[in-house]
Amino acid sequence: MIDLHAHTTCSDGTETPRQLINNAIIHGLTTIAVTDHDSIAGWSEAASAVRGNIELALGAEISCLTTNGISVHMLGLLFDGTNPEMIRMLDETRDSRIPRMIKMIELLNAGGYEITMEDIEAVKPVGATLGRPHLADALVAKKYIASRDEAFNGLLNNESRYYVSHMAPTPEVAIAQIRRAGGVAVIAHAFASHRGEVLEASDFGSLVDAGLNGIEVDHRDHSSAERAMLRVIAQDLNLVITGSSDYHGTGKLNALGENSTNPQEWARLEAMADARRVVKL
Repeated sequence: MIDLHAHTTCSDGTETPRQLINNAIIHGLTTIAVTDHDSIAGWSEAASAVRGNIELALGAEISCLTTNGISVHMLGLLFDGTNPEMIRMLDETRDSRIPRMIKMIELLNAGGYEITMEDIEAVKPVGATLGRPHLADALVAKKYIASRDEAFNGLLNNESRYYVSHMAPTPEVAIAQIRRAGGVAVIAHAFASHRGEVLEASDFGSLVDAGLNGIEVDHRDHSSAERAMLRVIAQDLNLVITGSSDYHGTGKLNALGENSTNPQEWARLEAMADARRVVKL
């Protein structure tokens, strides 16, 4: 079983990289990808936890914005983690999250929700990439809401008046940089319409021109109809089809390995990187 999208405490997951690898082994996964938001901070710990027959794909989920303001998440896998331009893009995207969070706090305060950056830091793991899930956790701690899922279905949804976007590369820029760093690019949950405005089928042409390798088709946030549409798009454009859990530990309902990638599709995707960077014993 191959799961190419999972998070740790280095972004907004609730398990450390070592705990994630241990959990993947317990669940019988053969391949697990660590894809923290705009961060590779968990790579070393995850790699040191690899044992037995499990294989580790190192990566990151990069926050992007289209030129007309649509939020897109791009999975970069198997890239060179020492590539200076790649590191710079991740750093700049991560740094932009702080002013964004301050603005969201201001909007929430104006709406009657008393929340501070200190409240968020109190629930955020040390060193984790700051994000909306931590704001959700702070709102839960203050008893404004019951769970992260409730937050993302309401207060913190992309269409909410409390939502603020942050500075981020366009999907095309992110894809091109992932490819220059020797990795492969897979667009994550591209048609998850309940999160907010999503791409159209016609938007994939420019992504392919930039070097897109695959589409995450099988994902909890895609309906059957959305999965079918994405599968057709992937086949028409000769893109790899992946399935993933987008696991966050106890932070979300997503179960490790609940969606997986066909081994043949994974072999095809891995071969597109400029080097064999899968970590295994």
